[in-house]
Amino acid sequence: MEIFKYLEKYDYEQVVLCQDKTSGLKAIIAIHDTTLGPALGGTRMWTYASEEAAIEDALRLAKGMTYKNAAAGLNLGGGKTVIIGDPRKDKNEEMFRAFGRFVQGLNGRYITAEDVGTTVADMDLIYEETKFVTGISPAFGSSGNPSPVTAYGVYVGMKAAAKEAFGTDSLEGKVVAVQGVGNVAYHLCKHLHEEGAQLIVTDINKEAVQRAVNDFGAKAVDPDEIYGVECDIYAPCALGATVNDDTIPQFKAKVIAGSANNQLKEERHGDIIHEMGIVYAPDYVINAGGVINVADELYGYNAERAMKKVEGLYDTIAKVMEISKRDGIPSYKAADRMAEERIARVQQSRSQFLQNGRNILSHR
Repeated sequence: MEIFKYLEKYDYEQVVLCQDKTSGLKAIIAIHDTTLGPALGGTRMWTYASEEAAIEDALRLAKGMTYKNAAAGLNLGGGKTVIIGDPRKDKNEEMFRAFGRFVQGLNGRYITAEDVGTTVADMDLIYEETKFVTGISPAFGSSGNPSPVTAYGVYVGMKAAAKEAFGTDSLEGKVVAVQGVGNVAYHLCKHLHEEGAQLIVTDINKEAVQRAVNDFGAKAVDPDEIYGVECDIYAPCALGATVNDDTIPQFKAKVIAGSANNQLKEERHGDIIHEMGIVYAPDYVINAGGVINVADELYGYNAERAMKKVEGLYDTIAKVMEISKRDGIPSYKAADRMAEERIARVQQSRSQFLQNGRNILSHR
């Protein structure tokens, strides 16, 4: 892997390789962009086929966090960590404390959090060594379980997408097909039910489906049937890549808005649904409630303040739709453009500030 060519191509700032022989730690911290502020992104623990695959994943995820944080209006850049190992058997206290010391060594350029394969307990161990970590136990001042907050962000973002598609943001009477009924989706269903939406749900976990049926009067369908049901809104809330060549011909929904990551299997699928007139709420924008919530911990967590910021996702999704129409591009590209424009404005402002400073000094 020609790593410097890769870093230059996508304008990465830093990659840190971390190893601790005693604990078995092998980690990669990737910092993509700190224009807006310190890089914030979770720590993923996974068994990778090769060290190169781990580095590529860290880089890809870090860039994604730059866009997510920028689009969410946070004064934070993008970064990510991957720890190479099996989260079911390779974890130990020394590993996460050693990793915490590496994070501390970056002196605030990178702030970590929970991700796939790591837990709140792991974050607590990191917290023993550094303050640059979020998503710790509530006893230490954390925001706790992010699922309800993420769900609320998806709910308000869905309302904004509905207004674009139907001319009103009311979800009363709308039929919403929810693919996956995990923690986030359950809370989303609660909001939808309380507003009077009709729910169609599916999940490979039959107990989760039954809970939604019992609590919200949802109609249950088999997993393969969810894509073609008669509905107004399709809400992907489980696996990624469910907007693909097989599912798109089945869609009857006018809106796609859900909590899942990487909903488009390929970018071209975003082009296809745009041409079909389906309103798509880009995944990394609409599901940003969790990162907005943990970011508030950096100021001393205040639940009311955090929820107010999450409520702003309504306006953020509306802005994405405005850019989509302004530039004649699909919404997934509009989301990227919105994030890039925000970063560019700050870079330009900073450059102007530095130039003004140089001009003042040159005239002394």
